[in-house]
Amino acid sequence: MKVHDFVGIGLGPFNLGLAALTHDLPNLDGVFLEARDEFSWHPGMMLEGATIQVPFMADLVTMADPTSRFGFLNHLKQIGRLYPFYIRESFYPLRAEYDQYCRWVADQLDTIRWGHEVTAVEREADGTYLVTARLGDGTVTSLRARHVVLGIGTEPTVPPVAEGLEGPVTHSGHYLEHRAALQDKESVTVIGSGQSAAEIYLDLLEGLPEHGYHLTWITRSPRFFPMEYTKLTLEMTSPEYARYFRELPMERRDVLLREQRNLYKGISGDLVDQIYDTLYRIRVETGAPVPTTLLTNSEVREASWDAPTGRYRLGVHHEEQDAAVEVSSEGLVLATGYRPRTPHFLAPVADRIRRDARDRYDTGADYSVDLDGRIFVQNAEEHTHSVLAPDLGMGAYRNSVIIRAITGREVYPVEERIAFQQFGFEEIESPMVSVGDESLRGSSQNSSHLREREEEPQSSSHLRERGYERTPVEVGR
Repeated sequence: MKVHDFVGIGLGPFNLGLAALTHDLPNLDGVFLEARDEFSWHPGMMLEGATIQVPFMADLVTMADPTSRFGFLNHLKQIGRLYPFYIRESFYPLRAEYDQYCRWVADQLDTIRWGHEVTAVEREADGTYLVTARLGDGTVTSLRARHVVLGIGTEPTVPPVAEGLEGPVTHSGHYLEHRAALQDKESVTVIGSGQSAAEIYLDLLEGLPEHGYHLTWITRSPRFFPMEYTKLTLEMTSPEYARYFRELPMERRDVLLREQRNLYKGISGDLVDQIYDTLYRIRVETGAPVPTTLLTNSEVREASWDAPTGRYRLGVHHEEQDAAVEVSSEGLVLATGYRPRTPHFLAPVADRIRRDARDRYDTGADYSVDLDGRIFVQNAEEHTHSVLAPDLGMGAYRNSVIIRAITGREVYPVEERIAFQQFGFEEIESPMVSVGDESLRGSSQNSSHLREREEEPQSSSHLRERGYERTPVEVGR
């Protein structure tokens, strides 16, 4: 059986970017397996006029190879829409437009195997991996590869209070297919704090005058906060910040992720303003209060479905007032986000996957998660690499690192420093700052942490720091 250099499992934007960046490389043989029959990116949220939240340069390839034929601008040129996009004067493509672009790229790649549902990944005696997949007609096929790249995406997050909830509850990922049914109800409630919750609320708000339902939005956030897009803050999606973040204690990283939600889980400022303008317009046009309820600082602590009345009953607690109310609603939308998932097909190699104290991937600096540095993950490392993980704009960077790890050479230049600021004392390069000065170290805790780091072995390999050594492998044989 032929041995491929790598097999990519799953085909969202990140693995599709890897497929595009490796497609034309000589002496590198990769194959991608996808259970679906075609590319599809968040079909349940393809709302009219919705844009992606990163500029067009954050396509599949440009930040790694600006000359690639698979760039977004070339896509526009090929379909005759480059000048209209230019005249539009917006860096942010429509969400439907980004999906069209990804489909355009996928159609040009002969390394993709559609309709292949991976059922098992097994390690052979020679260190290669046997990847087994089931086709749509029930037949089974296998491939061998030296490396595996997981790009299986995330799964909807359902809060514990809503697990097993009966009735027509809808997650935001399936909103569009249920929109008509929701608009036929007398009341609809949206639960969530981020961009998806805001987009769904606005969509339902615009349909409110015609359909006449009461619309409720419940969020735990203290306000409907916008995502922070200031330029120095955007430097937190940088290689330097990822390195800094990875070296923090796990407990501190987890706290930071909660504190940094507005960096990537907030609402775009334009959307917040659009919601207000729509509320104002409806009030002017109807001459009456808008039938909507907006609840901040509010957590749903109880949820039940009353089948006889066809209503959900939600026990809502107000954090600041320490008070409780009950919300009744016929329709319920959970815009509660997504989380990484561990696929069942990794069970045969589970003992070779590195995990942290909370049973999450112990992801290396090169995005590998196994003892040999041969299995890599895409967008499953937020807890180790910070907000960089889900950012579309950093997908090409991560793929450049993974390609370097697979090939043993830097195929695409990997920027190690892009930020003006220093995130930790050890990165400071200034004749005016002495890292050894106790006055600069802050608290005794920080000083202790720095001394511990100084005593640790200084190795460029994350695997070696943990006692693992990458097994040499030839590529392109």
